[in-house]
Amino acid sequence: MTRRLLLAAAALFATPAPAALADDIRVDMPGLMAVYRDLHANPELSMQEARTPAKLAAEARKLGFTVTEKVGKSGVVAVMRNGPGPVLLIRADMDGLPIVEQTGLPFSSKVRAVARSGVETGVMHGCGHDTHMTAWLGTAKRLAAMKDRWSGTLVMILQPGEETGEGAKAMLDDGLYSRFPKPGHVLAFHDAAAIPAGVIGITPGYALANVDSVDITVRGVGGHGAYPQTTKDPIVLASRIVTTLQTLVSRENDPANPAVITVGSFQAGAKHNIISDEAKLQLTVRSYKPEVRKLLLDGIRRIARGEAIAAGMPDDKMPVVTMREGEYTPATFNTEGFSNRALELFTQNFGPQRVIKTPAVMGGEDFSRFWLADKSIESLIFWVGGTPRKDYEAAGGDAAKLPSLHSPFWAPEAETVIATATEALTLAALDVLKKG
Repeated sequence: MTRRLLLAAAALFATPAPAALADDIRVDMPGLMAVYRDLHANPELSMQEARTPAKLAAEARKLGFTVTEKVGKSGVVAVMRNGPGPVLLIRADMDGLPIVEQTGLPFSSKVRAVARSGVETGVMHGCGHDTHMTAWLGTAKRLAAMKDRWSGTLVMILQPGEETGEGAKAMLDDGLYSRFPKPGHVLAFHDAAAIPAGVIGITPGYALANVDSVDITVRGVGGHGAYPQTTKDPIVLASRIVTTLQTLVSRENDPANPAVITVGSFQAGAKHNIISDEAKLQLTVRSYKPEVRKLLLDGIRRIARGEAIAAGMPDDKMPVVTMREGEYTPATFNTEGFSNRALELFTQNFGPQRVIKTPAVMGGEDFSRFWLADKSIESLIFWVGGTPRKDYEAAGGDAAKLPSLHSPFWAPEAETVIATATEALTLAALDVLKKG
């Protein structure tokens, strides 16, 4: 009799069998896909999210969460307390991109909005945040229905402004860790264009890069293009700066430490025969380690000034280098323990063909701020492939031949992404919040 009771108790409190969870998610999918198509057709730009959080906040309330809106301007915090135990935070980002959609989907976005630049633009979920939000809802639904299987506190947040790198900071500054239960684990996923649909990728350690935006205003003395000796040409000087900047990566940085400096914009002059008095450069600077970031940013200042001195520019005409601190996104770090446990858990559930270790990338993600706010927290963001298998195989696995994230043609195999991510997030949550 005692043995039977022990077996019954073990069955009651065990993590649900993978097949049972997958079956429950399959039942949820028609409703989730309806939500996905609505989110996809109605994207909103960064820090302009209004319809999106209101819609999903209402859904979370129906599931029994205590919901607070307008955290960090337009973020949502949904809390479910379910007895003693750990606190787990699951995050999804909400914002779309200023892109005119060209996927040809029947529910394509026709939305237009005015970007911060003042330019009217199309708006599209070109980074898959609509799949993130839908899987967030699917996970909330499963965990709310399985409260007898876990104990602790679940904090599910919808974050604005990921694409501009400001939303996570805005929510933290608005008391995410003081007004609401502070997590011991933070968890998220991102759809991926370079992985076949339904395949999960995990990168222990550094996963995404520091992202710095830098402006350089190169000043000169303008004049007639026929008489260059009477001028100080800022285009020539700016060109020297562009080429010398590359030596920071190729000759000053340790090749074992990844680094990128890209000059994405070079603007100067207005007419063939006029030497302008100013040139403007816009840079994106990528790194992982703090010391590499410092080397690059200090080097940019030094090279801009040094090339100006070499060109004979007086002190009052030195280039102006501006680090756009408000747009800085810190490197994303997946803690080893959480990453390796997820690799083990997901491999057991999905099989080794669907779970891989992925290399770090130079993209940026402000999810990192939730860990940097307190490095005792266990943190993980994982990838879920979105490229249809037939397209991936036709391209021979070459991501350069496929639509990428931020492409007007990016149309992930949404049902596979959402179902896979919902199952993975739910499994990880049940593992963190397991009873006993």
